[in-house]
Amino acid sequence: MSIGHPVAHDSALAHATGAARFADDLPEPPGLLHGALVLSPVARGVLERLDLPTLPGVVRVLTFADIPGPNDISPSGNGREPLFADGTIRHHGQPVALVLADTRDAALRAAAAIKPIITPQPALLDPEEALARGDYLMPPQVIARGDAPAALAAAPRTAEGRFSAGGQEHFYLESQIAIAIPGEDGEIAITASTQHPTEVQHVVARILGCDYARVPVACRRMGGGFGGKESNASWIGAAAALGAHLTGRPVKLRPPRRTDMAATGKRHPFLFRWKAGFDATGRILALDATLAADGGHSLDLTPGVVFRALTHALNCYDVPAVTLTALALRTDTVSHTAFRGFGGPQGVLLMEDVIRAVARATGLTPEDVRERNFAGTPNDARTPYGQALEGDLIRRVWAECKADARWDERRAEIAAFNATHPFLRRGIGSFVLAFGISFGIRHMNQAGALVHVYADGSIRLNHGGTEMGQGLNVKIAQVVAETFGVPLQRVRITATSTAEVPNTSPTAASTGSDLNGWAAHLAAMTIRGRMAEVAAALWEVPADAIAFAEDRAFVARPGDNRAMGFGELAQRCWIERVSLSATGFYRTPDIHWDPVAMRGEPFFYFSYGASVAEVVVDTLTGEHRVLRADLVQDCGRSLNPAIDRGQIEGAFVQGLGWMTCEELIWDELGRQRTLGPSTYKIPGSRDVPPAFNLRLLADAPARSDTIFRSKAVGEPPLMLATAVWNALRDATGAARLDLPATPERILRAMRPPSGTT
Repeated sequence: MSIGHPVAHDSALAHATGAARFADDLPEPPGLLHGALVLSPVARGVLERLDLPTLPGVVRVLTFADIPGPNDISPSGNGREPLFADGTIRHHGQPVALVLADTRDAALRAAAAIKPIITPQPALLDPEEALARGDYLMPPQVIARGDAPAALAAAPRTAEGRFSAGGQEHFYLESQIAIAIPGEDGEIAITASTQHPTEVQHVVARILGCDYARVPVACRRMGGGFGGKESNASWIGAAAALGAHLTGRPVKLRPPRRTDMAATGKRHPFLFRWKAGFDATGRILALDATLAADGGHSLDLTPGVVFRALTHALNCYDVPAVTLTALALRTDTVSHTAFRGFGGPQGVLLMEDVIRAVARATGLTPEDVRERNFAGTPNDARTPYGQALEGDLIRRVWAECKADARWDERRAEIAAFNATHPFLRRGIGSFVLAFGISFGIRHMNQAGALVHVYADGSIRLNHGGTEMGQGLNVKIAQVVAETFGVPLQRVRITATSTAEVPNTSPTAASTGSDLNGWAAHLAAMTIRGRMAEVAAALWEVPADAIAFAEDRAFVARPGDNRAMGFGELAQRCWIERVSLSATGFYRTPDIHWDPVAMRGEPFFYFSYGASVAEVVVDTLTGEHRVLRADLVQDCGRSLNPAIDRGQIEGAFVQGLGWMTCEELIWDELGRQRTLGPSTYKIPGSRDVPPAFNLRLLADAPARSDTIFRSKAVGEPPLMLATAVWNALRDATGAARLDLPATPERILRAMRPPSGTT
């Protein structure tokens, strides 16, 4: 059967051969105009006018004055994020106009020739300064349990620390793109590279001042997303749609990589401040911590990011008395947005820093302190906001990973190496994770699907999730094939479309398989029930006696051999005038949150994982390499182990990039200087650990009622790369190591090696 088998990605061969069609590969409709964005060259100022030279091939230049609806692309519709600058420049790279031309080259040349005349103003660029000034995008979020100040005062020992983590560029292979085609009666059809077709629909309709129903949005596949095509894809679609609406001609907008990187948000940089109380055994008794996210110039998705950072700040550990405060800082930079993990990766860094400080103060190892403070017996299993963790799974993933990594043996081998080598230092680090699965906003935890069975038994599947290379479509097809008991080849996957499944949630928060899998299963079960009734009437047995497997329907009774092929039964249903089309709808149960009390159960379940990483550092240059990584990841009962392994490996390497080499740089004028692969370093093949060992946690079906007892896998493994940060600190002895841990930062943070000056 389909579920649990390592089935290849449905588009794997097409990707490898170039047969897979992305938005830019589609045939261009007659009369197509190409768009190019004009960006602000300064970080803050007043836009006085545009200097428009003679522009060959240009049909029109659009500004905010051409927008018929509200000039607002914010996901929340709060009016604070314009499509085009409306007089105030808020960040370097902000779109101020859209050029429409007959060719893309003409549009790009014209956009480069247009000069925005701007009166510069002082810009707030440093998040440290924003923190000191109390310049916030939203009120602080606070989760508290017990009396942290009193517990800190009473603790036998205390420690405190501060550090920072940088942002991260999504660097999807396919840049942002949207194609808008005007139709009859004011309809604008959008093809977009987007994780959230419904948000594209909503933002386009807002900009145009029209009904949602006039804006069908479709996406067959993306060349990567990682959160960068959640809210950012919406304004790309809105700009293209505005051009189509005003000219009556199709418009394609595909920004070059440099423009894409300048105009779109990143992972949020974070500042951390903490003070902890603990005893001689390493038990952490109290913690007061502040996590401050640099949100950029507007909210975008920052409220959700800081919420997840806050709810994951203790990760899989128990601290009896805590006060956790999350801040959203405003700076005059691009508005930061969703990125794989959505604040979770930043949040889990906190306890790693605390654990290392407690270990230094007590003479224990970080692993001793880690084990002493795991949630669950003998400690409390509940988070500060009231949701229980599964302490047995926390301890199991760690024990199995530690054994796989040969922790004690390698610890001794590394010590021997470091004692004999004058300049190279090896280090080993660990990490354990508990990651909550669900959207933090309750109404987003819903999904729909549409399933058709045709009279020959072939099946057409549509659902609200989007395929960005992660293998969502093949997993949902496996769910449908399993439900009908047919070969996977019978199930035809179709492009996500708001015209087929409306009111979708984004494919984000690792919920794609959970939500859409259940919706597709429920739709298929409705049809299967109708088909079973037809077979039951034919064979004069109860409908519950009919089973589906091996591409046939049959009577599931001993000694009764009556059966027919699935296609034969589908034909029979058509003859009997039985509907073979159904929608399915799923909403995640048992989640709730009180935003005033900051209590509840916002996650349907938790995914657990553990990692061990070994590094070598050249103490003369700060250069470093990950030599080995051992990972154990909880996937429940995996829907597709091959897809899940690919997700885990890719997530770890992407997390490794954030930890070590992906550095975003803005200069003193607020101009982003890392605007392409020549200045922004993502991991390459030689950055992958030569020894890369991965294992899915065995015999651990999800305890919550997930689809076929599987668990999400898109985001959690990214955080397993945190073991690399711990390994680098182990190798260097650095008490503080800000991220990304570039060679320069390592040299600044490192203590002199023994025997050198």
